Amino acid sequence: MDLLKLCGLAGFMTALAGAGALRAQTNDDVITLPEVVQGVQQWAQQNVDTNVLAALPALDPAVVDRFYNEFQERMGGNVVVDVAALRDTARTVLPLLASRPETQPYASWLKAQMDYLDVAEEIRELPPAPPLVITNAPARGATNAAPVVARNPPPQEERELWRRQVTGRPLPAGAGAYVAELKPVFVAQNVPPELVWVAEVESSFDREAQSPAGAVGLFQFMPETARRFGLSLWPRDQRMQAVPSARAAAEYFKYLFDRFQDWRLVMAAYNAGEGTVERLLARESAHSYDAIAGHLPAETQMYVPRIEAVLQEREGAGLEGLARPGI
Repeated sequence: MDLLKLCGLAGFMTALAGAGALRAQTNDDVITLPEVVQGVQQWAQQNVDTNVLAALPALDPAVVDRFYNEFQERMGGNVVVDVAALRDTARTVLPLLASRPETQPYASWLKAQMDYLDVAEEIRELPPAPPLVITNAPARGATNAAPVVARNPPPQEERELWRRQVTGRPLPAGAGAYVAELKPVFVAQNVPPELVWVAEVESSFDREAQSPAGAVGLFQFMPETARRFGLSLWPRDQRMQAVPSARAAAEYFKYLFDRFQDWRLVMAAYNAGEGTVERLLARESAHSYDAIAGHLPAETQMYVPRIEAVLQEREGAGLEGLARPGI
């Protein structure tokens, strides 16, 4: 049943979107997913016929909030297998988000994350890898970080897992048109055009995808990074425009390559942040992705081989084989 058609929710969502855009323009805050869900639920309870409301799928803001907080915590931790515990909850939350127009952008984001949960489950079922002593980032205000013994698979094993995961996968809807349009944008920035496929991993080529943290668009730019690379968020969010967002992504990739001189490290920095990668390289006296992979956040440990597997499937090229950015 389409709530928009039944009760005029479009006006409510337009006001909510305007409020979110204003907040993003003024102080970088974003309206979070739980706020969206709770606001719509409260509005619906006050304005929608009881029979209509009862026919809608249940979407408890508290459940969504707990799931997202745990998702952030586990993906930001260092132990990949911990992510597997979220798979069943994600499978429950995803169709509920997809059932409502106002939460569809979050459903698009979560759909692009499901591979992480599936691969983490596959890793959980593998024989234990040799233990690796790692140091988690200390909690805010703490002076020391407790060492953790993790059993993350080695990078080469993760690469093989991800190749099997994506082999034979059909193109995401709309990918063909976007790839043809955006490859010239990458070429114009003297960046390998194969990197357009990063959008498959980030958003499954859905320009309206939005993470609960506030990342938006094909390449999932956060507000601060978007502005850093010339994207406007107001009055129209250019993160949702294919060509401007691709140009910004290409510029960012080129900047990161100039900094790290290695495409795997570039992808790790794009996902985990430049500072995280730099600190780990310095701490481990390392110069390669594989040397720091097990110390990266769980999401990044899967993100980099996932990018590489998608490039192999779509272009027959790995990250190591990509050309250096041109001058």
